[in-house]
Amino acid sequence: MGTWDIGPFDNDTAADFCGDLDEAAAGQREGIIRDALTRVIGTADHLEAPESEEAVAAAALVAAQCPGGEPAHPVYGPEEPLPDLTGLRVLALQALDRVVTDPSELMDLWTESDGGPWQAAIDRLRNTLLPQPPGERLPLG
Repeated sequence: MGTWDIGPFDNDTAADFCGDLDEAAAGQREGIIRDALTRVIGTADHLEAPESEEAVAAAALVAAQCPGGEPAHPVYGPEEPLPDLTGLRVLALQALDRVVTDPSELMDLWTESDGGPWQAAIDRLRNTLLPQPPGERLPLG
């Protein structure tokens, strides 16, 4: 089926990635997410779409735990609980930046079609992952 929408979990690769997270031992899940993020950050050559799709899904899982973050997709996101991923915010931001930087197959594919909504979804993830200024923190109680 491939890709069916603009969301971070709306493609076969991301759905498979989340399935792999569900099958992994609880103590391995953060490492799998970290690896998906660092794999794209370290790619200087042409970045393939599947690696980018995994990194976007991983970044969305990190963003889901940040203030204002959208929950993972109820069907295609992971079903098993995830550890605290907020310490991966910087890696998630770097990964998203790499996904939208040439040479990137996923970016090229979205640019060839109407990529505006996809880019807006990436921008929303980035905004959620950015640290909030101290004066704008959400109240605790």
